[in-house]
Amino acid sequence: MMGVLKITKHNFEKEVLHSDKPVLLDFWASWCGPCKMVAPIIDEVAEETKEAVKVGKINIDEEGELAEAFRIMSIPTLVVVKDGKVVESSVGVKPKKAILSLITEG
Repeated sequence: MMGVLKITKHNFEKEVLHSDKPVLLDFWASWCGPCKMVAPIIDEVAEETKEAVKVGKINIDEEGELAEAFRIMSIPTLVVVKDGKVVESSVGVKPKKAILSLITEG
């Protein structure tokens, strides 16, 4: 089981930009209450879509450069990347159904 990847500036290019499948990125921080609410939903999405989608989490406190590159203003922010490009993004806590549709619409 692959589960949720921890994305850092060191593995970002390989895991996200060069991914052969869409990537759902969850930008979060340990002090963010809503991020804690969305975390178990992201885990479920990762489990349910593991064949088709890669799921990664980016801690904005540890990975400021990545947060800046994606112009993250508030968290949690979910971003879908396909073929190295951002195709969808969403800010705030969303139900699983909305997160799954973000991925399929992207």
